[in-house]
Amino acid sequence: MDLRIPLSCSSIRPNRRNRASTLAKSQLQMDSAVTSTQVPTHSVTVHDRKRGVVHTFSVPEDQYILHSAESQDISLPFACRHGCCTSCAVRIKSGQIRQPEALGISAELREKGYALLCVGFPSTDVEVETQDEDEVYWLQFGRYFARGPIDRDDYALELAMGDE
Repeated sequence: MDLRIPLSCSSIRPNRRNRASTLAKSQLQMDSAVTSTQVPTHSVTVHDRKRGVVHTFSVPEDQYILHSAESQDISLPFACRHGCCTSCAVRIKSGQIRQPEALGISAELREKGYALLCVGFPSTDVEVETQDEDEVYWLQFGRYFARGPIDRDDYALELAMGDE
């Protein structure tokens, strides 16, 4: 039993003029869709205190500041990339950063103008200054340590790491 249906080639393949016209129309539709849903972009200036460098770059409102910096070959401090530590902590000098996933800093520190670049989205043009990770950690958790900061014991750390 033969189930093939004979079709002429002209009914299967559109001619070149129609295909080019169709492609041009679909490209125009995609371009207008992109234009109508374009995400606002903001200027972000980061004063890197440790390195003595100032970086200014553009970041779309829907992208993390750290990720945008890296995609533009700008090196900024970071560690976890999940908003859980204070390696990428900054102090906001001007502007606003939305950071719903910033678990590494308390609401109190956020109210004082601290933010995490790895999970921060710019809401406006922003100017920030990097902070010392230990300093921010102390601001957040220091009140829980009655005798002040804990001195790091590198020898004990070496012994502990040797066991692994």
